[in-house]
Formats: sequence, C-alpha cells, structure tokens
Amino acid sequence: MAGGWARDGAVQDQIDSTVDDAVERARARLPKGPSRSHCEECGEFIPEARRAAIPGVRLCIACQEEHDAQDRQSAVYNRRGSKDSQLR
Repeated sequence: MAGGWARDGAVQDQIDSTVDDAVERARARLPKGPSRSHCEECGEFIPEARRAAIPGVRLCIACQEEHDAQDRQSAVYNRRGSKDSQLR
C-alpha cells in the first residue's frame, strides 16, 4: 500500500530497481577472457586454484580485496526520497 501521492507498488519498484542496478554492476565487474598467471597490480603469482575457480581472473587475492573495499565505499547511495533517510 502506497501512501500520499505515490501509486501502489511504487516502493516495490524502487526496491526492484536497486536490485537490478546492483546485479548489473556485479556482472560488469566479472572478469572476462583468459586468466593471468601474475597480478596486474603487483605482479605477484596467482595460484592455479584461483585461476581455475575464477575464469578471467586478473588480480591476486590481496589486490582484489583492496579493489572490493574501494567499491564498497563508493557504492552507497540513497534512492529513497524521505528526508529522514538522507540524514542517517
């Protein structure tokens, strides 16, 4: 049930849109092509098990964790229009 001037289902549409955007961002970040034997960032050897588990891997575990931490910091945004939600 929507309140005020919002139509029924508007909240669910926002939720669906947020999930769709997150899935699209995750798919865009998936590695493509052949795996590398050495990390693009630091040059460290990438173990065979990691290359087999993640096709197209380009980074060692340490560099990948650093990239993931940076992504988490920049991926936070607010879709809700409530002023209270923006103050948190």
